[in-house]
Amino acid sequence: MAETTSTATPPKAKTSKPATNPFEMPKFEMPKFEIPNVEMPAAFREFAERGVAQAKDTYEKMKAAAEEATDVLETTYSTATKGASDYGLKMIEAARINTNAAFDFAGELITAKTLSEVVELSSAHVRKQFEALTKQSKELNALAQKVATETAEPIKNGVNKAFSKVA
Repeated sequence: MAETTSTATPPKAKTSKPATNPFEMPKFEMPKFEIPNVEMPAAFREFAERGVAQAKDTYEKMKAAAEEATDVLETTYSTATKGASDYGLKMIEAARINTNAAFDFAGELITAKTLSEVVELSSAHVRKQFEALTKQSKELNALAQKVATETAEPIKNGVNKAFSKVA
């Protein structure tokens, strides 16, 4: 008979896997996408550099214009606030004068003894109040025009300045 040789394979060693945590996230590595080195054409590079320079220049001009506009608005607001305050004070003064005139008239009416005296005092009071209201209206109108002119002046100057820069 033929002789057979058998090669015995050694028995496998039993290895135990470490216990894995069922709540542990598997570890994956992010793929690395490398950008190949590509040489930019000189014309494209010059175009990009000019674009960046132009953008910086435009930004500086816009920043300067915004700062000027802010200054104009601050001046305008300050002028308008002062004008509104002056107008309010003038209104309060007119109200005080009219209230005092009404109390004076009421005091005179109390001292009147006849109906003709009451009519005479009333007509005199109406005439005085009409003159006072006319004067007060003219003063308030003049003050309102002055405030409007002073408030509009910084805006007008700012617009003229901006247009002179553009032209």
